[in-house]
Amino acid sequence: MNLLITGGAGFIGSNLIQHIIDDVRIARLVNLDCLTYAGHLANLDKVAKHPKYIFEKVDLRDKAATLRVVEQHGITHVMHLAAESHVDRSITGPGDFIQTNIVGTFNLLEACRAHWEKLKAENGKLKCRFHHVSTDEVYGSLGATGLFTETTPYAPNSPYSASKASSDFLVRAYHHTYGLDTVITNCSNNYGPFQFPEKLIPVIIQNILARKPLPVYGDGLNVRDWLYVRDHAEALWTVLNQGRAGETYNIGGHNEWANINIVKLICDTIDEFKPELGGDSRKLITFVQDRPGHDRRYAIDASKIQKELGWTPAHKFEQGIRETIRWYLDNQAWVQTVLKK
Repeated sequence: MNLLITGGAGFIGSNLIQHIIDDVRIARLVNLDCLTYAGHLANLDKVAKHPKYIFEKVDLRDKAATLRVVEQHGITHVMHLAAESHVDRSITGPGDFIQTNIVGTFNLLEACRAHWEKLKAENGKLKCRFHHVSTDEVYGSLGATGLFTETTPYAPNSPYSASKASSDFLVRAYHHTYGLDTVITNCSNNYGPFQFPEKLIPVIIQNILARKPLPVYGDGLNVRDWLYVRDHAEALWTVLNQGRAGETYNIGGHNEWANINIVKLICDTIDEFKPELGGDSRKLITFVQDRPGHDRRYAIDASKIQKELGWTPAHKFEQGIRETIRWYLDNQAWVQTVLKK
């Protein structure tokens, strides 16, 4: 396959590229990224000189440039991760989310549809696939019990989740209307190496190290299902290669945690790893006003991908969070580099 990964310089994308680039099924791997504040080529230093790897600095909002990349590199498979993804930013500035997540996805779908029609005219047996990577936030908020399944009705509550829901529907429509071979995955909250320090876990780590207040929204009891990013990379690769056309697969970590309990766990782990900071990091916890429309609980039922494709997460949260904290402690130079940008 000639594989295009969009958003490959971001958190999940860079972990995905590192995970799959040596696979023998890949002839070339093209990373398309416009390098916003959350995209960093430093995430990909280990693969930058790999013979299969090609980088294209392109914004998906540029329709002509997107088509040029797809055609020039003979793309046969797409893993579409590029998106504006921070809920808080979508509340204060929703426009970028509409343009990137909806219009950008439309431009990419149109480029693939045009190019693949030409390829199939030349070789009717050629298999092409569009894998759209989405979020569990499209389903809205759960009560104290229950799980999101692939048939849960969409009920997005933020501009971010609404934009992702819109892009999901576009991908679905291109499968049913034009016969495009598509798969969609909706994942729970990711954590791990290379996550930009604006999301909960890296923010808490950095604030503890700086002995700054640890902001926790509301009462801290909002619950999320946490997925280690390297487990997610394995799941995405499995779905691209084995998933059924037109299907959706939910990807979860089977790790439900309230925000306040995660913050306390990070405090205790850093106190263990770095006693020279003085300990008792929990005293830095500061409850702040809840954000507008803050969903109370997300939880994923990942039984479909397990039953059909044999994927299950390899990491328990307690194990993955220790590895993540250690990575941030050992890579403070990376943190400072991306924060300067």
